[in-house]
Amino acid sequence: MKDITRRSFVKGATTAAAASTVLIGTSKTSWAGANDRINVAVCGINGRGKTHMNRMTEVEGAEVTMLCDPDSSLFAPRSKEFFADKGLPAPKTEQDIRRVMDDKDIDVVSIATPNHWHSLATVWACEAGKDVYVEKPMTHNIYEGRQVVAAAAQHKRIVQHGTQLRSNPGFRRGIEKLQNGAIGDVYMARAVCYKWRPDVGTASPGKAPKELDWDMWQGPAEKEPFYVNDGDKVTKGMMGGAGTHVHYYWHWKWAYGNGDIGNQGVHQLDAARWGLDVEVPYRCTSMGGNLLWDDSKEVFDVSSSSFMFKDKNTGKDKMMTLEVRPWYSNDEVKGKSFGVVFYGSHGYMSFPSYSGYELYRDGKFTEKDMEGNDSFHFQNFIDCVRSRKAEDINAKAIDGHYSSALSHYALTGARVNRVLEIDTETEMVKGDKEANKHLTRNYRKGYEMTKYV
Repeated sequence: MKDITRRSFVKGATTAAAASTVLIGTSKTSWAGANDRINVAVCGINGRGKTHMNRMTEVEGAEVTMLCDPDSSLFAPRSKEFFADKGLPAPKTEQDIRRVMDDKDIDVVSIATPNHWHSLATVWACEAGKDVYVEKPMTHNIYEGRQVVAAAAQHKRIVQHGTQLRSNPGFRRGIEKLQNGAIGDVYMARAVCYKWRPDVGTASPGKAPKELDWDMWQGPAEKEPFYVNDGDKVTKGMMGGAGTHVHYYWHWKWAYGNGDIGNQGVHQLDAARWGLDVEVPYRCTSMGGNLLWDDSKEVFDVSSSSFMFKDKNTGKDKMMTLEVRPWYSNDEVKGKSFGVVFYGSHGYMSFPSYSGYELYRDGKFTEKDMEGNDSFHFQNFIDCVRSRKAEDINAKAIDGHYSSALSHYALTGARVNRVLEIDTETEMVKGDKEANKHLTRNYRKGYEMTKYV
């Protein structure tokens, strides 16, 4: 990876944006009027992709005109459920995401693919002159984050990271109160992620179904066999599918996912980083393992991670922790399976959902404010697509990079089993070649990541 400081990276991306011109002959780059239709392609139509189809069709002036997924068996049921049954025009369908980028009628690419595709698809879309809504985590590794931020700036694209809590009114008011001293000097954030994740059974190499373009599904990841379940006792994947890891348990394969720390946990890491007003940690210590089942998961499903930051103004230390557990757990955030709590000199604030907070001042409950759902985030994105005001994006690409990076540091620290001392300028681990190797990846031929920085 090219040596570059964080300061020069951010400055360089901004400079590139100022000097660049939008690609000629690609998507619309300005909007003649508020009634112009924004054509959206949803890439990845399982899981969060269903939400993308719902929300994008609800935003006035936006229309989903294309569905893209390597599994063609999904096209008919999705077209019926989300379009025909609602009296909406049937979208075009495409298995090859490169054809989406080639289509000049597509203005927005909404990415809900597996993690290993997030950054590459975003960069390709920016290069094709399209705006992007990309699911969390924005990156599969830290190197990719630098490229996405620079690509968005250079091509003047609107890129929204899928951490939807940043657009919810209740949550935004809570963070504002927190940073304005509601609980005094904030020194620590504790995040938890206790989603219910079962034994997925063991697996062996098998044959992918004819409807699935397995090469396209793997994309930039190093090629691996298509795995099928061993025996009948396995718990079926949340999204069904013909293979052990398709269409959901890819989250726990190193080649494709980042476990729950990068799936659900990145929401809490993002909220904690936002509230603490920090960017890159100078130290990360993490332990993890697959402690419950002898199944086909690779990425750790149990982990405990801690991060240390320097306050940008005072230079004082600030601490963040994250606990990830997949099974029976005690009540730490009022019965919720995820959340974040901030601790200050005069109290604490709990954010037990995406929509808001509860405030405890000097040990006593003071107030609560819960308002929001993910429609606010999609609306913010489309509003910015129309206005071309990147400064109004609630979850900017740089925020997606910094927050996703925390999950990558944590998993890397657990993999190499040692404390990571991080250079906050280069974002690399000091004097640790083995750890730094995990902060990037080898890209398959035809799926290489463009090097912007």
